[in-house]
Amino acid sequence: VQLQASGGGLVQTGGSLRLSCAASGRTFHRYTVAWFRQAPGKERTFVAGKKRSNNRIYYADSVKDRFTISEDNAKNTVYLQMNSLRPEDTAVYYCAADPSVISSTLASQSAYVYWGLGTQVTVSS
Repeated sequence: VQLQASGGGLVQTGGSLRLSCAASGRTFHRYTVAWFRQAPGKERTFVAGKKRSNNRIYYADSVKDRFTISEDNAKNTVYLQMNSLRPEDTAVYYCAADPSVISSTLASQSAYVYWGLGTQVTVSS
């Protein structure tokens, strides 16, 4: 599976962006997918994810009610709709996927084998 993230850019505080993660591979719809982000000088952290075994969606507390993860299986694409953006959302955003993530490790980078290159999101104040 190859992942390609896109959709980043520069936006003002309160604005919106939609990130896309396009995947190759016919079985991608069976994979747990997630978004992570890494701000300058900080560790990569979990943002949102959809666990494939039960289709439950999880969000980091910092983005709940502002970000929404969704997918279009026909296009093999996962989206991250980001609303009410804040300067602290500035980071490089990465999508990740794996066929066998368990709930307890959903937010852990090490649970994912497949990663896309990041896309930069910058929120100006």
